[in-house]
Amino acid sequence: MAGEFLVPVLIWLAIIKVLQLSIWPALDRTLGRLAPAAAYPASILLFTLLSWYCALSGLPILLALIPFAAAIIYAASGRFYTKERLYSSFKWDLAFLIPFLFMLEVRWINPAISSGEKFMDHAILASIMRQPIVPPLDPWYAGGVLDVYYYMGYWMNGALGLLSGAPSSVAFNLALPTVLGLTVVSFYALGHLILDRHRWLPVLALFIPNPSVIYHILIGDSWFDVLWGSTRTIENTINEYPLFSMLWGDVHPHVMSFFNQGFLLFLLVFAYLRWGDLSMKGRGVLCGLTALSLGSMPAFNSWDVLVYAPVTLLFGLMVWRRYGKFGRDESRSWMIFGAVPPLAVLAYLPFYLHLNTPGIGGVGIVPEPSAPLEFLLVHGFFLAILTAYCAPDIRKRPYLLLIAVVPALAGYPAAAIAAIPLVYLIARRRFSVIDTLAILGLLIIIGTEFVYLVDMMGGIYCRMNTVFKFYLPAWFMMATASLAIIGEWSQRFGIDRRIPPRLGKAIPALAIILFLVAPFAIGVDFGSGSRTLDGAAYLAVSHPGDAAAIAFLCDLPGDQILVEAEGGDYTYYSRMSTFTGIPTIIGMPSHEYMWRGDYGPISERVADVRTIYEQPDLAIDLARAYNATLLYVGDPERERYNVSLPIGALELIYDEKGVQIYRIPA
Repeated sequence: MAGEFLVPVLIWLAIIKVLQLSIWPALDRTLGRLAPAAAYPASILLFTLLSWYCALSGLPILLALIPFAAAIIYAASGRFYTKERLYSSFKWDLAFLIPFLFMLEVRWINPAISSGEKFMDHAILASIMRQPIVPPLDPWYAGGVLDVYYYMGYWMNGALGLLSGAPSSVAFNLALPTVLGLTVVSFYALGHLILDRHRWLPVLALFIPNPSVIYHILIGDSWFDVLWGSTRTIENTINEYPLFSMLWGDVHPHVMSFFNQGFLLFLLVFAYLRWGDLSMKGRGVLCGLTALSLGSMPAFNSWDVLVYAPVTLLFGLMVWRRYGKFGRDESRSWMIFGAVPPLAVLAYLPFYLHLNTPGIGGVGIVPEPSAPLEFLLVHGFFLAILTAYCAPDIRKRPYLLLIAVVPALAGYPAAAIAAIPLVYLIARRRFSVIDTLAILGLLIIIGTEFVYLVDMMGGIYCRMNTVFKFYLPAWFMMATASLAIIGEWSQRFGIDRRIPPRLGKAIPALAIILFLVAPFAIGVDFGSGSRTLDGAAYLAVSHPGDAAAIAFLCDLPGDQILVEAEGGDYTYYSRMSTFTGIPTIIGMPSHEYMWRGDYGPISERVADVRTIYEQPDLAIDLARAYNATLLYVGDPERERYNVSLPIGALELIYDEKGVQIYRIPA
């Protein structure tokens, strides 16, 4: 890796490790040998929340480190960090570091902030790092703030970027390695709860593709088309799976929430399996962690809480039933159900009070359910395993198959397919962790066949976001259950006992080596820049004038508002606000419409920007109406508008490589 990025990467990793070390002692008595694992996601969530509260209070976010530093000093004074303890946690350090390095290689090969949602993702990240205030400034709506969007994932990475000294274009490419490392740790810890052997199996949920990938390979698609086509399998929807989301590289809310989903599942399963072994203090710690995780979900990716709030309540009832028989027992087993939801709301209450989004417009009936073949190309792997898992029950009670006939006759054949394992899992009434996770995942994918949440998409894409956002939690649950079933089968049939001992020891090391060389071996190069961690580096070649101007603008102090060309969504326009974090009058108008729900003010801003560039007698007064301080003129502005400016009334502060930047007089 280029030496210039080594220092920020090492500092970034050191900060994460320090945070983990500081939280570990507080979790040790509650979580035991899994405490160092849980300390990774827990410390990141807690640091994100504390740094956010610092900004909310007008304090430097650096102060958020004080409690963590104090915790380390206190634990060290009590000789907590013994050689034996540190050695025992080494496997969790590797569980974080190896996927971090894997994803770092992928981002090094594909660093460019250029496609998909990357402009949006970096714009918000850069805005937060430029001015870490709460709510953050909206970089594409001058005078507006991001109370219309769930931005906590960007805040997390922006805070880490500010502490590590990494510029936003580098922090952008450190975000997904961090998310993947934290997610692997969470699912590996979950594997320790539900499997006696092969505890790494749930981690594969992050790396296995859907069956559609095999189909696209067989028909001879290119590497890019294999990935893209496999996520557009069900017509008019998006059906991403975790591996694609990581390789595609959008630092988007649905991806940044991966680690927290895994963490919450770990906590809920731990509560169900270990509640009776915990002290009252330990139960309080566990409830606090669960509230921290659940409460952050609306702030990271609001869609997640629509799934995981009911899941939390369900596990809370399961704990209460198992340990307290739904009574007021001495173990207070009702706490997950009764105490966690209000604590979750309380922890993030200011965020919820700030939130000002149009939200969901209701629930609609799906007009065209998924085609069965398309449905199987997305979920077929898990459905096959779960159906085979239920095979003994199917042989005993074949008449239950008639229940699946009902949705088939009603015109929902895909739902009927998923209903087969669901019916038998419910009918056996065992409700183990594996069964419960499988049931929950199946209920989600069946539910999306019948209803969708009404949002701004509409038309033939009415269920696109519902499928997109709900399929990922369903994937995590069904994949965890299915892979755990494979682990049970492997142990039952003694498959691992047939492997020679020496080979058994060599396989993990070989797997790690292959994993780390895979990005280079299979060529995950999407042609978006290469061999750097600076996501803006490609601009020096493709848009040298803008690249130099971005460096100039990033060094400007104080509050600024920029006038630049607007050219729709998913284009190169709005690039200066994107790469600097300086708000512009309007950028990516369709995004703003989805966030704000009113196109009137947005279309007015689009027209005003044209007026500023084309009508010199109105330009300054109109720019002042938006408190604009800078006016940018580059090639995109000249291409989009007939530029005619009141040059005499503007102060030219930059003129290089075909770019002029003017200061607008106050």
